[in-house]
Amino acid sequence: MTPLEDPGGDRSVDLYKFAVEMADRVSARRGTANAYFLAVQTTLVAVLSLGAPNLSKSSPWVSAVASAAGVALSMAWWLQLRSYRSLNSAKFAVITELEKELGLTIYQNEWRVLSGGRVKRWRYRYAELGATERFVPWVFAALYIVLIVVRLTRR
Repeated sequence: MTPLEDPGGDRSVDLYKFAVEMADRVSARRGTANAYFLAVQTTLVAVLSLGAPNLSKSSPWVSAVASAAGVALSMAWWLQLRSYRSLNSAKFAVITELEKELGLTIYQNEWRVLSGGRVKRWRYRYAELGATERFVPWVFAALYIVLIVVRLTRR
């Protein structure tokens, strides 16, 4: 039974629980998507690396096409991460509004503690997962671009 179907419960608390659960599910789906893209990218890099001797004998365009596919995967991964970030931002905006209605500020307080105050050393600073995970597709894209350039300039 969803919070919307429970006429006897405290609707605001039930909606809050439901919203938090849905935000958690989005985060779990994002993690699954990251694992999928990382596996595909790692496999493609391994295939290109193991096939390097054969690729050097083939047309440079074979490497270029494979690398272009890797860049396209990287861009799709990054765009999907951006989409998940937008979705989670909206969900947490709703959750913080519900917190105001309930008189609780659990997520607002957590974010304030994580992001507030001056940090003396960078290693103690909270690094938002979204910021670090969005960097990884760019690393793969850069690897593929280097491969394209190297293969097309070597003849």
